[in-house]
Amino acid sequence: MDENVTPGRKGNLTGSARKLKDNAADWHNFSLKWERLNDEGSAHATKIVNLVLTKEPVKETSLMSGDESTQSGPGHTGADPQSSRPELHRDLEEECTKLQDIVEKMAHMVSKMEKMASSENGICKLEAFQFGDKGRDAPLFLTWPTSQFAEVSSRLLSYYRQELALKQLLLGLLAHTPDPQLSMVYLSAWLYQPYIDDQAKLLLEGLLLETGHRT
Repeated sequence: MDENVTPGRKGNLTGSARKLKDNAADWHNFSLKWERLNDEGSAHATKIVNLVLTKEPVKETSLMSGDESTQSGPGHTGADPQSSRPELHRDLEEECTKLQDIVEKMAHMVSKMEKMASSENGICKLEAFQFGDKGRDAPLFLTWPTSQFAEVSSRLLSYYRQELALKQLLLGLLAHTPDPQLSMVYLSAWLYQPYIDDQAKLLLEGLLLETGHRT
């Protein structure tokens, strides 16, 4: 079966072209789902940090907030800080469980990305067998050789793997960091995702343009 597709041609795709176009759509959907999970995780991470800082001794938290009314001393009528400790621990455990669930969903998503990247490497090997080292005469879509799809998927996978590793690290740190400044660094690292940068977004946009998902 001839899998050559004329650039700009509309209609049903088959074989490698169909698989590569479906994969491009999957990359787009994964990126959207990842961003939603990242936003949800950021909200839970913020709650964890607030709960950890609340657990700190009253004097330290009051100095940090600048609220002298919470400090112990003559005339202090605040509630016993120990009375709320069980509830704080319960809330903290609940938020940590929710954040762990999000990280596990991200890990599951990365495993799907790995299978997708592997399938594209398989397409490249098939084409090498069919057409030799030079590859097919005409591109499947616009200008990209088939190998470029595999290269882009491999790079995107690398970005998400590194970001997942960072998320897994932060998951273990957030609930055990009483230093408010360090906690802010961790929260920023979670929210702004240093490994999924503009280059990753450009790669994805290029993939969508090449496969006709973007016009």
